[in-house]
Amino acid sequence: MRVLVVEDDPLIRTDLSDALTAAGFLAESCGDGAEALFLGDTEGYDLIVLDLGLPSLDGLSILRQWRDNGRGMPVLLLTARGTWSERVAGIEAGADDYLPKPFHMEELVARARALVRRAAGHGSAIQTLGDLRLDTNQMRVTQRGRPVSLTALEYRLVAYLFHHQGRTVPVTELLEHLYGDDESRDVNAIEAVITRLRRKMGAGVIGNRRGFGYYLSGSAG
Repeated sequence: MRVLVVEDDPLIRTDLSDALTAAGFLAESCGDGAEALFLGDTEGYDLIVLDLGLPSLDGLSILRQWRDNGRGMPVLLLTARGTWSERVAGIEAGADDYLPKPFHMEELVARARALVRRAAGHGSAIQTLGDLRLDTNQMRVTQRGRPVSLTALEYRLVAYLFHHQGRTVPVTELLEHLYGDDESRDVNAIEAVITRLRRKMGAGVIGNRRGFGYYLSGSAG
């Protein structure tokens, strides 16, 4: 899952990005309001963690513009402002959740995971499909009850297909959500990851509709 961290304090921004990366997200970051507005309008994020106090453009203004432009990605607001009126203003502007500073990083990660799950239509951290089981809290995939050893990239791909089970995911979408704005990404990179996953879990676990993309079948056969 691809997340954008918008925070002007470089130390907090780094801590947030590191925590989300450790939790299985592909984390990108910026510290300027105008840049955040542009990125949120032009890139496909599964979640944006947005601080309210930003240079050049404040968080609420950014959020309102995203929603006015039809951008529907989940947004988790971070704010040092503790009054109820400001929290209400954030929700009314289109925020999906908020977290006042200071906060525990574990809570932020839990809220981030919950927002991504709900956006994909899943209420539980546990998802199952055929022989497969995904636990997003533990970042673990099991097959017939046995854990599957996955790299961070392999886990992100399986988790993304799990969150979007029931549809064929285009390769371009997988590239965007697994590699972000990495200019070196290409179709061969996705095919290499898919090949490794099929070796580990069986050739039938990840299906392919030629010319359309990949989907999770849940069956190794």
